[in-house]
Amino acid sequence: MRVGVLTGGGDCPGLNAVIRAVVRKGVTVHGFEFVGYRDGWKGPLEGLTMPLGVEQCRGILPRGGTILGSSRTNPFKVDGGVERIKDNLAAAGVDALIAIGGEDTLGVATQLADLGVDVVGVPKTIDNDLSGTDFTFGFDTAVNIATDAIDRLHTTAESHHRVLVVEVMGRHAGWIALHAGIAGGASAVLIPEQPFDIDKVCALVEARFQTQYSPIIVVSEGAVPVDGGDMTLVSGEVDAFGHVRLGGIGDRLASEIEHRTGKEARAVVLGHVQRGGTPTAFDRWLATRFGLQAISAVAEGDFGTMMALRGTRIERVPLAEGTAQLKLVSPEEYAEAQVFFG
Repeated sequence: MRVGVLTGGGDCPGLNAVIRAVVRKGVTVHGFEFVGYRDGWKGPLEGLTMPLGVEQCRGILPRGGTILGSSRTNPFKVDGGVERIKDNLAAAGVDALIAIGGEDTLGVATQLADLGVDVVGVPKTIDNDLSGTDFTFGFDTAVNIATDAIDRLHTTAESHHRVLVVEVMGRHAGWIALHAGIAGGASAVLIPEQPFDIDKVCALVEARFQTQYSPIIVVSEGAVPVDGGDMTLVSGEVDAFGHVRLGGIGDRLASEIEHRTGKEARAVVLGHVQRGGTPTAFDRWLATRFGLQAISAVAEGDFGTMMALRGTRIERVPLAEGTAQLKLVSPEEYAEAQVFFG
């Protein structure tokens, strides 16, 4: 059997660990051959391939990013895109495809599976917002990077008696902000699921200063105020999946806090630092297990499925289940963190 592998969407620590596990088990256990598709769905759409075997996978376990490259190409937005993918897979002799990605990448995989393409999905997103799986790889790395930044910012905030607003990733789900905020001892955590009241945030800032400590506010990039304001946009442009580019809520919030409280406030935007670099041990472990189970699904002909972590077990769920809805922070989970606000 010849198997194609692609990585789509934003890069994420752990992608290379999945690729390595898929290839190692596929070659040594099943005797499969592999084709690496470059740059997400652009690869099978345009026939962009690279050699992918055990040799190409040596030494990639601790590397961030993806050796296959990535993009946000949506073949369903291209005239004749599906037919081109089917033709290119057939021309390359590819019998099955493993798609590693998040909501958008796996959404395409779901549609292709419905149209007869033999595809297996591996969930990836640092936002941890894919339904069907307890955790996605990349999330733990992003949380650890954000927590380390918060730890460092505490000392400079206290030295200068400043408010520091830390903006982290999280378009629709506040998992990174929530986990990093709790782990880093933040004074408040603002997430997309719970619109914030700027008056209450400023009151928390004042209360924190009264205890002789400087506040750290952690905010997801997609957080919005209760007054009905929209998400803060870097530009009005959208990608092939209809997503706008977010950013700027940290600066907007810091400016408002300084204006209302008279306290000096600065914003720190972690941005793509959260995506890059070496994956944590947990993410390497999870990504490797996903890869091992994905190639087993291919070997068994269990197509149209996605790998999912359920407790400590890796299970297979329908691709549609993994992309049906976003996994969001519940009010109960957010309430746990609120105990430490202020």
